[in-house]
Amino acid sequence: MKYVFGVDIGGTTVKMGLLDETGSCLDKWEIPTRKENGGENILPDVAKAIEEKLNEKGINKADVIGVGTGVPGPVDSQGVVHKAVNLGWGTFNVDEKMTELTGLKAKTGNDANVAALGELWKGGGQGYSDIVMVTLGTGVGGGIIIGGKIVDGSAGAGGEIGHIHIKDDEKIACGCGNYGCLEQYTSATGISRTAKEMFEKWSGSTVLTKDDLSAKAVFDGVKAGDELCINVAKEFGETLGKGLALIACVVNPEAFVIGGGVSKAGEVLLKYIEPSFDKYVFHGAKNAKMVLATLGNDAGMYGAARLVM
Repeated sequence: MKYVFGVDIGGTTVKMGLLDETGSCLDKWEIPTRKENGGENILPDVAKAIEEKLNEKGINKADVIGVGTGVPGPVDSQGVVHKAVNLGWGTFNVDEKMTELTGLKAKTGNDANVAALGELWKGGGQGYSDIVMVTLGTGVGGGIIIGGKIVDGSAGAGGEIGHIHIKDDEKIACGCGNYGCLEQYTSATGISRTAKEMFEKWSGSTVLTKDDLSAKAVFDGVKAGDELCINVAKEFGETLGKGLALIACVVNPEAFVIGGGVSKAGEVLLKYIEPSFDKYVFHGAKNAKMVLATLGNDAGMYGAARLVM
């Protein structure tokens, strides 16, 4: 039997998995992400955890295909990360460093891209070869898979769909420094912002309170038939549907796989995205399905393992 490690490096924890070559997860665990001193401990900590797991399971390195890693930053096709701000990293070759530390073949990708690969392999994207993964969390991430391969672009910034310009009159800057980015309206943070703006002008009854205007509260309210929540969901769906229609014209995917914390709202989410998508999309790209991601926080681990395979 051959084995593979999948590593998903986040700002707080590193999710790690030991899988076999068929994609069955044999073990998964987490270690803390030590970001002090420019994140110099992160990869050595990962290498140590891999060594310990090999010893624990009695696995010979000759039977390990390699270690795949997802990181929160742009990564080019050579494994060079071009700054991972959340980790304190500058620009360096992660593939080379991981191979040096572990003695194993290594392959690195952007975390959203590898999550997309994970969903394609073992999640909501199974059965497709051309998908766009949309991750709705604190921000909006994305991953584009065409012909079963990640589209990462010349500097690893392919799939950064959260920073598509969608509105012209925005006065507040996005985290990226631009104005009017998709993630300002369709992330969990963006949904809360829209809810706050509507709540302050709302004179009717609502289940929302000024202390809880979270995306979860909004979609719980939608399910309960709350009119204000439905208005917030319509605004969200109108904006995201338009953004996905723009993407569809460029890459013509078979499916959009919707993941991230906001996707826990379930099928109701798609009901608000699809009408706007249908309204704006070019007719030749209209066939794209909207499906929910199924791997949750494990998508990056599975995708990283698949990447090195």
